[in-house]
Formats: sequence, structure tokens, C-alpha cells
Amino acid sequence: MILFCDTSALVKLYVHEEGTDAVIEHAAASEIVAVCRVAWVEAMSAMARRVREQALDAAAIAQARQRLVADWPHYLVLEVTQELVDLAGDYAEAFALRAYDSVQLASVFTAHQAMPGEVTFACFDSRLVKAARALGIASI
Repeated sequence: MILFCDTSALVKLYVHEEGTDAVIEHAAASEIVAVCRVAWVEAMSAMARRVREQALDAAAIAQARQRLVADWPHYLVLEVTQELVDLAGDYAEAFALRAYDSVQLASVFTAHQAMPGEVTFACFDSRLVKAARALGIASI
């Protein structure tokens, strides 16, 4: 099984919050954890925001960033190509999604098309999960 993590799920692998245990369990049971290239900047941004909003978490977030840096080479990273952004543009309109959410959806759909039935989507954005399910993609 391939677990495709959007950024909301990826961050849960590094920062303990609601849903962390489920993502860790699914990641451990997966042969491959896949992400879109944009998840890097989104995750770093989310962690920086956490430090700004909760300064007491700074040391834990610094460790989380270090773990993400160490783990990143082990993820299957889907690249952002013109074909992918064309599809993302269609999804932005069809599902009323924000830009990077559309890119995440196009990425997981691309993985799903390449390996039907093998990809599970880890995501904690209800609109994005609903769109993925409409495309026939299983989610946690």
C-alpha cells in the first residue's frame, strides 16, 4: 500500500496533534509514503507558524523540522509538472479548492491512476477528502 500524505497529514508525523496516531499507524503499515513536492514548503510554513503562535513549542518544532529533513529523502516525492498543474487548475474550479489543495489532489490522483487500489489518501481537510472520494480515491 502507498500512503499519500497531504501536508495536513505529513505534519502529524512530526508534530503531535489530533490525528497523529492514525497517520503514524497508516504510515507504518504502508510500503511507501508519498508526498507532493509542495508539501515541503507547506510543512515548513506550518511549523514556523506554530512557533510564532506557541513560542514554548520552539524546541520541539526545531526537532520536528530536523526529523522531516532526515526523512524527506525516504518519501516518494511527486514532482510538480505542467501536466500536474493543468489538472490542478481543473480541480480548483471543479471542487472549489485553494491552489495548493488542488495541486495535492492532482498529485494523489496521479498516483492513484498509476497504481489503482494501492493508494490511500491521508488528509485532514474535509473539502479535499470529499473531492478525493469523488475521484474514487480511498482516504483514512
